[in-house]
Amino acid sequence: MADKFGAPQKDAEECEDWLTTYADAITLLMAFFVMMFSISKVDPVKLEQLQQSLAKDIAKRDVLQPIQLLKDDLKDTAQSLGAEEVMGVMTDDRGIVLEFAAQAFYAPGTADLKPEAEVVMKRVAALLNAERYQGFQIEVEGHTDDIPIATPQFPSNWELSAMRATTVTRYFIGGGVAPARLRATGFADVAPKVPNRDMNGNPLPANQSINRRITVHIMPRQNQASALPQ
Repeated sequence: MADKFGAPQKDAEECEDWLTTYADAITLLMAFFVMMFSISKVDPVKLEQLQQSLAKDIAKRDVLQPIQLLKDDLKDTAQSLGAEEVMGVMTDDRGIVLEFAAQAFYAPGTADLKPEAEVVMKRVAALLNAERYQGFQIEVEGHTDDIPIATPQFPSNWELSAMRATTVTRYFIGGGVAPARLRATGFADVAPKVPNRDMNGNPLPANQSINRRITVHIMPRQNQASALPQ
């Protein structure tokens, strides 16, 4: 096709100048989202999902998703050990939540792991010690129900919950996890998942059983959670 002076003219449909403007707009949008994340509380799970979405839409590639990988590995571990009923794997706004039912891991009123629980802890410790998961911080929490305890070793539920959390933490250290990555805290009965008693103050045994647990929060360290991959 030629113009009125006889010079060749590109077909309008072949012109791709709009791609430059489109790419600039996408880049600005990405910068905007990164800025918003940098000035707000970082939710590492949502941030990882955003990274994956941006990488697929803009760079047409996949990015490493360590939170999802670790979650899948923990679920596979629970399944391979037949421990799905007593080892829950979830996520929250900090990262992964690994939950152990206390009755399956300890004898009542004690902080000593049962032999079958040791098998589970060994596998979890080995997984957390893997090279690709070294960037995760680990916080172990002990929780009890509201039934009082008063023994020479555990004068109250505070000591029992703290010792149970410490036992798991020490087991992770024995499995090679660096102590600097670990924290242990006892919460006694002050942070129940469900009410221990009904409105009349009567105990709810099923709920009390749910509240007796070890909760392990596994989260990326802040400097890693807030950094987008290049």
